[in-house]
Amino acid sequence: MPKRILQGVVVGDKNDKTVTVLVERRFTHPLFKKTVRRTKRYRAHDAQNAHKVGDLVRIEECAPISRNKRWTVIAEGGA
Repeated sequence: MPKRILQGVVVGDKNDKTVTVLVERRFTHPLFKKTVRRTKRYRAHDAQNAHKVGDLVRIEECAPISRNKRWTVIAEGGA
């Protein structure tokens, strides 16, 4: 099974080797046919502490690293 890759914005970097990434998904509401935005925060492993708040990053699924971390930062996304 392929690993999922998501793109989002770093909204927290206070923890060591961890960033909090806000990922937004858009979909059409089934009844009202209006575009709806839903957001979710993921904790991702950032081994070099390279990313700061506001950076656009891509995260990839991985084996559990800690209680909350199941994602790792793979690269910066394009702006």
